[in-house]
Amino acid sequence: MTESLEELEARMTEYRAAISVAKRRGDNVTAGQLRAELRAIVQEYGRRLDEMDDEPEPEPEADAHESTAASKIEASKATPPPVPRPGAASVPIREQAHQALTILDAPAGPKLIAETHEAFLFEKVVTTRLGSLRRDEERSFTAQPFARPYYICPALSHDRLTPVRGLLAVSTWPLEQRIIGPLGPRVDFLVHARSVARQIARMQAAGHEPTLPAWALLRRFALNIPGAYEGYGSPDPARVSQAAEAEVDVHAETDQATRQAAAAHARERLKDPVRMLFGATRLGAVEAAEQQ
Repeated sequence: MTESLEELEARMTEYRAAISVAKRRGDNVTAGQLRAELRAIVQEYGRRLDEMDDEPEPEPEADAHESTAASKIEASKATPPPVPRPGAASVPIREQAHQALTILDAPAGPKLIAETHEAFLFEKVVTTRLGSLRRDEERSFTAQPFARPYYICPALSHDRLTPVRGLLAVSTWPLEQRIIGPLGPRVDFLVHARSVARQIARMQAAGHEPTLPAWALLRRFALNIPGAYEGYGSPDPARVSQAAEAEVDVHAETDQATRQAAAAHARERLKDPVRMLFGATRLGAVEAAEQQ
């Protein structure tokens, strides 16, 4: 479906906000990707304006109803309706995952990654493609280590340092951030909620209205955090952020101790850079590494 000029204007506004966020975080790679996408939208916007300028004036003697009907028939003959392409993406799947994970700021599963990308970057992500992404990234890293500025890698279990099924992270994050301990799922959920709330607050501060999927995402987080939401209307981003932060503080000391101990163990025992990023793939991999 062809976007209206108003929709294109809204997308340009949202992209500029996202670029500003990426620059403040020091994420120049994402900022560059977003700028390239923004340029494409601006070009499309200009093309649409030019088309409007070139539209001929209607013939005054023609009947308005007949003229409209005839133009529709001719247009349908000249230009067939576009064929939908499910899953078509303007950026590679690994970059989509990186953009969403950068917003969430903690390991996440394919469904949440897809929802976050659609809510804030207006593009659907095919979750089934995320399932094979980690293996593709590991093969790429094994063939040419550190050839890319970042890799999408799995979160690691705190005890065996094996990949946590279904959770993706970013290789440039500190090792502690990529490790999941007993409290990790809850703490990361709260980090996700806080990050989504802050992203919405930044958009509002810049004068941009968040999308309905963004509000729905925040509401789902808020419903599972005590004191974050009363259950009606749109959640208050500041209140959600504060409630999530308060609960994070409760778990922070224990959770950080677990992560730091596991990270220290990994740095001491897992000498192989592939294992440091993608984890021990066998139950005995850590013990075998210790004997080397």
